Amino acid sequence: MRGGLITRAPPTRQAENPLHFHRAPAHIPGLSKRGLDVVKKPKWVVEKERGKRAAAAETLWLFGLHAVRDALENPARVKLRLVVTKNAADKLADAIAAGGMEPELADPRKFPVPLDPGSVHQGAALEVKPLDWGRLEDVCMGDGDTAPTVVLLDRVTDPHNVGAVLRSAEVFGARAVIGTKHHSAPETGALAKTASGALERQPYLRVTNLADAMTRLKDMGYTVLGLAGEAETEIDAALAPLAGRAVALVLGAEGPGLRPKTRDTCDGLVRIPFDAEFGSLNVSNAAAVALYATRRR
Repeated sequence: MRGGLITRAPPTRQAENPLHFHRAPAHIPGLSKRGLDVVKKPKWVVEKERGKRAAAAETLWLFGLHAVRDALENPARVKLRLVVTKNAADKLADAIAAGGMEPELADPRKFPVPLDPGSVHQGAALEVKPLDWGRLEDVCMGDGDTAPTVVLLDRVTDPHNVGAVLRSAEVFGARAVIGTKHHSAPETGALAKTASGALERQPYLRVTNLADAMTRLKDMGYTVLGLAGEAETEIDAALAPLAGRAVALVLGAEGPGLRPKTRDTCDGLVRIPFDAEFGSLNVSNAAAVALYATRRR
């Protein structure tokens, strides 16, 4: 300060760069008063990008010879694009003919499909739309000859676990596997590959509210049993008086298990007995054991 006046120190050589001192004028359209903000995209551009994301979310890529073959042979599956290597095309020749698609031949070293790097595609990928199995009440009604069984999954998000459950459900004749629209595994290529074709034949329903779906099953005559390791009743004992009755098995995610609301909606909790003092199964193995138990009643 000299004579009551405030003076500035001379700028350093680095500060002489105008980018360090000046902001964009606040009056430029699309910029806020703070300056240097990102210019807002026009509304039509935002809507177009949103539409592309929504369209992409409505399709999925199945990969692997087994999953692609079963999807090609499934008349209910809407098929959009098939990409195969020459070797895979030869192995899938009959399925490609059945699916009525014109395949795109690809170089195995540059496979032009948006898959995760670790996906074992075996030279075959098929873009499809998710299957629509219809209403829960229609799918789970049963055929009138045998007592139906269904599996409900409470926040099971691992697609490999869900795929394995679908495979077991098909083997043991379950009417459906039911998950939730949120916090559960959607149809994906990884799920389909683990299911080993079961995704095309085994109904996989995703509902908004699991407890509501359980209540609807009860209204249809189902007895709803939740699997919990701390339950006092063993599954065989619980199933013994239910011969000829419809049964719904509810399994939770590993770790958290069944949520409180899910537990409260069950007719009872059951456990799978273990020979050792401590034992545990992942959700897909537990589902297989429980489904087998329902077949023995």
